[in-house]
Amino acid sequence: MMSSAVVAADERVERSSLLHRLVARPEVGALTGAVGVFVFFASFAPVFVQPQSLATVLYGASTIGIMAVAVSLLMIGGEFDLSAGVMVTTASLVGGMVTYEFSANVWVGIGASLLVCLALGAVNGLIYVHTGLPSFIVTLGMFLMLTGLNLGITRLVTGNVSTSSIADLDGFASAKMIFASDIPLGVTSVKVSVFWWLALVALATWVLMRTRAGNWIFAVGGMSASARAVGVPVKGTKIALFMGIGVMAWLLGMHLLFSFDTVQSGEGVGNELIYIAAAVIGGCLLTGGYGSAVGAATGALIFGMAQKGIIYAQWDPDWFKFFLGLMLLLATVLNAWMRRRVEVKK
Repeated sequence: MMSSAVVAADERVERSSLLHRLVARPEVGALTGAVGVFVFFASFAPVFVQPQSLATVLYGASTIGIMAVAVSLLMIGGEFDLSAGVMVTTASLVGGMVTYEFSANVWVGIGASLLVCLALGAVNGLIYVHTGLPSFIVTLGMFLMLTGLNLGITRLVTGNVSTSSIADLDGFASAKMIFASDIPLGVTSVKVSVFWWLALVALATWVLMRTRAGNWIFAVGGMSASARAVGVPVKGTKIALFMGIGVMAWLLGMHLLFSFDTVQSGEGVGNELIYIAAAVIGGCLLTGGYGSAVGAATGALIFGMAQKGIIYAQWDPDWFKFFLGLMLLLATVLNAWMRRRVEVKK
């Protein structure tokens, strides 16, 4: 009797442990919310579930999700980047203006844009690690500088607030195929940015869960002093994370450039908050050390569904920001509640 009672108790502990591990995953709350949002809009707008509509939703999510991947890694590492939104515009402007003003092959502009974005990310990281200023302040300064530079340099070089069209220049067709093409998929087509997004989520998840670099990211975000004491390159890791923001800004900037072949210099302001909100909805903690790329991707998907779902339901789009704010608050409360439940069971 005693033996069977012990076995039964052990089995109950095992079942609780499995549930505990599931609830402890940062993306669980976002996945639950995503299912709820999908069912909600599918009920009010049947067109929402049509293949072309779903492709449009995925495209909208990808333009947020590409940056949200890098932002989530940076937040897990304990930092923010408020310059991410305008850096995307900077990437597009550099690529377009270098190509047009020098009558160069568009791949020259693409390369120049990548170098500039890597440099901007490195500057953010170097200033942060060498001054000790909060990343919020460092990147806010970069945000303001890039906002002014985007407008000032574009107006100085082109005499206008937008770049000139590069659609007729050499290399445009091949670049458009890589960065902004439509991929046939069944009865509809899907933007290539969706596949870039999914590939990046898979890569980031692998890095976080299966590599030493992933352990470093969690360590520097959770407790950087302890991480430094055991030999983790804290400064190098944080600089690399800021440079990762630059790479994703470049990729999304190239997508925008080759989707429209011209760029408005004032775009991107405010998008950094959407990227951060997607990561927070996906389970990333503002204090660092916790989160996932899958969760950030799910947060971006929620944004994409809300943005297009309101249109398909023929509701007033003025309510879009209210809906996103509500989702952010609900997701944050749910994530906090789940974290408390996990800590109580430890």
